[in-house]
Amino acid sequence: MHYLDYAATTPVSKEVAAAMVDVLTKNYGNPSSQYSRGRDAKKLVDDSRETIAKALGCKSSRLFFTSGGTESDNWAIRAALYQNRRVGKHIITTAVEHSAVLQTMKALEQEGYEVTYLKPDRFGAINVQQVADALREDTVLVSMMLVNNEIGVRYPVSEVAALLRIKQSQALLHTDAVQAFLKVPFTAKDLGADLISISAHKVGGPKGIGALYISSKIKNPHPIFFGGGQESGLRAGTEPVAQIVGFAKAVEYRVQNLDSILSHTGSIRNYALDRLAAIPDLEVVGRGDAPHILAVSLPGYPSQNIVSELDARGIYVSAGSACHQGKASHVLTAMGIDKRTAAGTIRISFGEDTTRGNIDALYVALLLHKTSRFPTL
Repeated sequence: MHYLDYAATTPVSKEVAAAMVDVLTKNYGNPSSQYSRGRDAKKLVDDSRETIAKALGCKSSRLFFTSGGTESDNWAIRAALYQNRRVGKHIITTAVEHSAVLQTMKALEQEGYEVTYLKPDRFGAINVQQVADALREDTVLVSMMLVNNEIGVRYPVSEVAALLRIKQSQALLHTDAVQAFLKVPFTAKDLGADLISISAHKVGGPKGIGALYISSKIKNPHPIFFGGGQESGLRAGTEPVAQIVGFAKAVEYRVQNLDSILSHTGSIRNYALDRLAAIPDLEVVGRGDAPHILAVSLPGYPSQNIVSELDARGIYVSAGSACHQGKASHVLTAMGIDKRTAAGTIRISFGEDTTRGNIDALYVALLLHKTSRFPTL
């Protein structure tokens, strides 16, 4: 098997799974219960929060567990709008955000908000001047992802934070850092963002658990759920202790090995660039600088067909984001990529277990099928 879709999800290690099983079978108390088994579960949640917060570079009291990146994005946006409800109804975001952000923006437009969508250049880049040009007195939120999930381009979140300070803007800054957390170096303090979304299953943790960092600038965060008062009264519902522990275990491992992981993925990405460049007519899409994502295109060859043919050979890549479900990529459309190139684009993404042999297998398969089996558009 040649798994090359780490941006979609990552494998869970035996150590992470074992930690989760231990909670499910031995430490299964409800963290809200007052007896010892409940207190033990609460300590697991508190210790896990501390581990993840330390990796993010924030106080544990400012980190709140969610069901994943999508919920974190939704909550962050709604919390920012509630905080600035008397400031205005203008939002700045980008045209290349994850669907969790873009679909929320569409819903907000129906509620009377005005949204400015910043468009990237043909390489996928967006600069801070675009934000400066769009900024208004009634701007309440800027939402900009840190690393694009399709093309691996990094966006100038820290520069935007500095801009908002210089302009003395009341706008809050949210970043979807799901594809950046422990994949490119950053801390909450360095970024300067007011809200940061992260997810476990992108860093070797289980699905169904994520977190949202909410800075102290947001004095009274608006709850996402109401009920029993969990997560400091901001997200009601019994905590999924096993998933939280699995998240922390994955983060702990990744922090301990971060330098070698980043070095390895960057080296593998460079090898893939060199190896695949030998395929006639293959194009690199965007100028992604994240070490774990590479988008390439075989113009005229439908990406869904490519994915299917590679799947038959035990090679796993994506036709863009796993969230698209076969739809045209809004990222490539926003970049102005021509239809033939966009239609032939696949995303290759790397992890600590990716080998040069995986890349060689992909190279051979793409070369063979380009000349023999893939139907052209």
